[in-house]
Amino acid sequence: MIQWRSVVHDAFETGPFRRLLFTRRRWALWSVAVLLMGAAGLAGGQLLAEMGVIVVAALVAGLVAVVLMVRDIEMAYVAVVVVVALFPHGALPFKIGFTPTFLDLALIGLYGVWVLTRLVGDDEPFVSTSVGGPVLAFALLAVVAFVAGLSHGALTSYLIRHFAEILMSIGLFFVVVNSVRAAERLRRLVRWLVLFTAAAAAVGLVLYFLPEDFVIRALSALARFGYPTGPGVIWHIRDDPTLMKRATGTSVQPNVLGSLLSFGLAMLAPQLVAKRPIFPRVVTMALGGLIGACLVLTVSRSAMFGAAMAVTVIAAMRYRKFLVLLALAAAVVLVAPWTQEMLNHFVEGFRGEDLSTKMRFGEYKDTLTLIRRYPFLGVGFSGAPDIDIYVAVASLYLIIAAQMGIAGLLAFLVIIAVVLVRFWQNRHVVRRHPEIESLWYGVHAAIVGGVVSGVFDHYFFSLEFHHSVVLFWLVVGLATAATELVLQAEAAQPSGSAAGDGADTLRGV
Repeated sequence: MIQWRSVVHDAFETGPFRRLLFTRRRWALWSVAVLLMGAAGLAGGQLLAEMGVIVVAALVAGLVAVVLMVRDIEMAYVAVVVVVALFPHGALPFKIGFTPTFLDLALIGLYGVWVLTRLVGDDEPFVSTSVGGPVLAFALLAVVAFVAGLSHGALTSYLIRHFAEILMSIGLFFVVVNSVRAAERLRRLVRWLVLFTAAAAAVGLVLYFLPEDFVIRALSALARFGYPTGPGVIWHIRDDPTLMKRATGTSVQPNVLGSLLSFGLAMLAPQLVAKRPIFPRVVTMALGGLIGACLVLTVSRSAMFGAAMAVTVIAAMRYRKFLVLLALAAAVVLVAPWTQEMLNHFVEGFRGEDLSTKMRFGEYKDTLTLIRRYPFLGVGFSGAPDIDIYVAVASLYLIIAAQMGIAGLLAFLVIIAVVLVRFWQNRHVVRRHPEIESLWYGVHAAIVGGVVSGVFDHYFFSLEFHHSVVLFWLVVGLATAATELVLQAEAAQPSGSAAGDGADTLRGV
């Protein structure tokens, strides 16, 4: 077996790198430096001439990100979060056989740093947890459904790439569980998630209130990075310009932005009343107002309903003060004149009266027909085999059942059930660990919001919305890691010790 630690040590401590850096012939070192700078200058000039300042700046930022990611795996997580929140559809402006997205590159970097860390410096055993088995089964069923679906569909580069992204997203669960093994790291990652969600909300609000012509030009300027162009970047209720405009930010689709904001709001909410918040109270309130305002302006019924359910769960299980806040928010929505158009949109949706809801009901009916014809493994990911049915439905559960069959849906439901059962079982235990309690509630509340909104939207399992899939499995991983931290702290805590000692034990996990 290759001793990777020895290989790295020999390369940098006794190999050619060290001999060059510490040679007495300083002219040799300076010559190499001048040659490298000259080559970089020529390459940079060529890139500026062919691609422009924005593209070159993006490439330089990418190189800096790579250096930071190699130095610290948390920076790799930050790179993933930044792309998911602020530039989810961004792709390289050139091909390398295919056109990878920035999220593809960030995930590859995260996986690479994690693998290298385990090879050269991580002696900790691999952790799967009780959630890991169902997650692995779900991923394997996805592969089986993918292969089975090729019997009626072509194997294209588009399909290979997007299915690989789905598998990378699911596998992110194991990366998170095996790299988030300390409360402080969990705390920092949740902080980054909330901060960049707030940044996405700020971008969404700014673009919402700027003149539409300017917004169209600004967002169309991102076309070199794979973004759509033209008036279609502006969204209104039912695509009617006379109705309320919807915030999209850089997420392209308002419901997608809404799902991100819903997760961020759920993770932030417990910090308002936490004993050890991740931000000062004033900052928490400002971030919450920013995220909440943009969430409302997305007019995403599924995301807002999911966020409301997430906060309700937090209030019912632990922080009763939120019941008052929810009642006040509901009263404002019901009586405020500027919310009436949005409120009517909600009422029409629940009654099934508006066109978009009627279209969804039609999708549900057609998808149930598809599931009845192909119940066990679904139709795979390459499309429907019959001309009279299609694979397109705004429901997380129906899209999984359509593409992976009842077997895939059951595996997914088992994952959610195990995560939420662990959540319920440890609700009293976590109170002895204030260092992690609010974080633990926040990430689990985000999952609750996600599975509720998933009834009406499919973004958390979609080939086209890779960033939403990544966000979902990242948070599932964080919730599982948080529960593992609590269980490990409980196991390490001496019998009969004071309840307040749990936080100190947790810091050392």
